[in-house]
Amino acid sequence: MLLRLPYLAVSSVFAFIRLLPMSDVDKDIEILTLQHQLAVLQRQIDRPRIMPADRAFLAALLHRLPRPKLRQLHLIVSPDTILRWHRDLMRRCHADASRRKRSGRPPTQRNIQALVPRLARENSSRGYRRIHGELAALGVKVAPSTVWEILKRHGIEPVPERDRQTWAAFLRGQTHVILAGDFFTATTLNGASLYVFAVIEHVNRRIRVLGATAHPTADWVTQAARNVVMDLQDAGATVTHLIRDRDSKYTRAFDVVFEAEGIEIVTTGIRVPRMNSIMERWVQTCRHELLDRILIWDLPHLLHALTEFESFYNQHRPHRSLHSAAPLRPVPEPITEPGRLHRLDIHRRARLGGLLHESAHAA
Repeated sequence: MLLRLPYLAVSSVFAFIRLLPMSDVDKDIEILTLQHQLAVLQRQIDRPRIMPADRAFLAALLHRLPRPKLRQLHLIVSPDTILRWHRDLMRRCHADASRRKRSGRPPTQRNIQALVPRLARENSSRGYRRIHGELAALGVKVAPSTVWEILKRHGIEPVPERDRQTWAAFLRGQTHVILAGDFFTATTLNGASLYVFAVIEHVNRRIRVLGATAHPTADWVTQAARNVVMDLQDAGATVTHLIRDRDSKYTRAFDVVFEAEGIEIVTTGIRVPRMNSIMERWVQTCRHELLDRILIWDLPHLLHALTEFESFYNQHRPHRSLHSAAPLRPVPEPITEPGRLHRLDIHRRARLGGLLHESAHAA
């Protein structure tokens, strides 16, 4: 309709321009011819189909003619229909004008609509009233009902339904005091299984490979616990929780070593590896980047490979959780001098026969 109405108006203007040089006699002849053609078409069509744009055009064009004059015209509709169309057209125009001038509460700005769900996600214990108070403290003036509507529109549940601490949130809040450990196996060329015990610090992702053995006895596991406690004391690390699974290799003597240092043992659920996800991720990294790409001859060869990978992981391998830093190496200052960027001299150091590579500036 929006395109048809201007088309009808423009075509009528051109038709009117064409009639200007014509004489009255020619106009009368053309009018009579068109009226006769219209009468012929009306005899063939029972009820013509009129589009909304045709109604608006006819109503705007013929509403000024008096009713007797309209009755003399051979129209496809009655004069009352033309006048009703015109009334509907005027009523719609007035309704659109009043809608544009309608006053009331202005729409909420988009940045406020994005800020409200952000505050709700960052503070799960705050309801819409508390979020409204936070916005008021920031100088953002909105109604509490507006905050409630925005939260409902984004599908954010009320506080009782979303104020539950997840295991991931617990780990993030306690990351600076958590140590995680786990056993994993490596297979040698003759098919023997070697058990490797390693721990990782959540705060800086530093890994410690405590040893490997073909027979993880209770004495061996307990001595590994003593070794890691001494390493933590030498490094000045503050650890209050140790996460481990329910493997039978962890004896009571193993737990006593940590409990004597004030470290609480936290056991994961049965078949819930996500409760020790950081350690499980490192085991997967060790398999993909080392064990799946090398043939292990015996126990000394495995210990040598794990020692090299531990040094590479702690001192060189970047971590997304540490903003591309290594656990024991911070990110250097960025190069801002254009001249130094053109004189980059990078050397590569190979480890384990080229299995691992480290890049560094030339001395």
